[in-house]
Amino acid sequence: MPSARPASRTAPRPALISAAGAVVLRPGRDVLLVHRPKYDDWSFPKGKLERGEHVTAAAVREVQEETGLRVRLGRPLASQTYPTSKGRKTVRYWVARTVDTDDVSGYAANAEIDEVAWLPVDKAARLLTYPHDRDTLAEALEYPKRTEALIVLRHANSRARSSWHGEDPLRPLLMTGHRQSERLAPVLAAYDVRRVMTSSSTRCVDTVAPYASTAGIEMELLDRLSEESSRPRKVRKLVTAAVDVLEEFGPTVVCSHRPVLPEVFEALGLEDPGLEKGELLVVHLRRGEIVAVERH
Repeated sequence: MPSARPASRTAPRPALISAAGAVVLRPGRDVLLVHRPKYDDWSFPKGKLERGEHVTAAAVREVQEETGLRVRLGRPLASQTYPTSKGRKTVRYWVARTVDTDDVSGYAANAEIDEVAWLPVDKAARLLTYPHDRDTLAEALEYPKRTEALIVLRHANSRARSSWHGEDPLRPLLMTGHRQSERLAPVLAAYDVRRVMTSSSTRCVDTVAPYASTAGIEMELLDRLSEESSRPRKVRKLVTAAVDVLEEFGPTVVCSHRPVLPEVFEALGLEDPGLEKGELLVVHLRRGEIVAVERH
């Protein structure tokens, strides 16, 4: 009788670890680095995503936890991917700027991070432990100037027209839409949005309301961004005006509807990416010129 063939075993796939961090710059060509005593290395503040956390929110949270500083994200940088003892790690990075203060003199050293320092970029490049971090720093320094974000957002999941018998501007979000709006709040916070411009329709207002409430921002409810009252020329004029004062107002979100968004993108000189409900496009600008674009 032939012997039984041993069952084949497939080697388990290495775990995929998602992390996020930032290259935090300040005027004078200084960059923020942290020292980890466990590894005796110098690197950028970064860390793993928490369950259900958006990568942008994770980047801002990790910087604050590891340095005590609150930052806002600027343009995105190339991701790093490398093997670790626990699996293959991918780290998403952004250029970032401090929001309130850049003072780290009061940082309390701990077992995870025992030193936080602002360093001139040439010294930082020599001190960084890993070659991939030096590459990321070099990329950040290719365009170190401060940018402002204009975020174009399509409203979250809403009740279908076919199942709604009231006036269309009053059509509400579904429960999934409300959950989307809650998850959007920390994403908008990661860019430190200071101005909220939204269609006056309920489904748009309720998409940005959780963030506006948390940030203490009064929303600008604009009929010109609604499906019923929008006119192509007026939408383009509105967006152009928002870009013109972006450096004055700070990062801005514009929330509208699928039929209106092509005019928003035309005003920005971009092709319509066809955002899904609850998706956003972050356009990083400096003095009206687009520096980078990212989609979430």
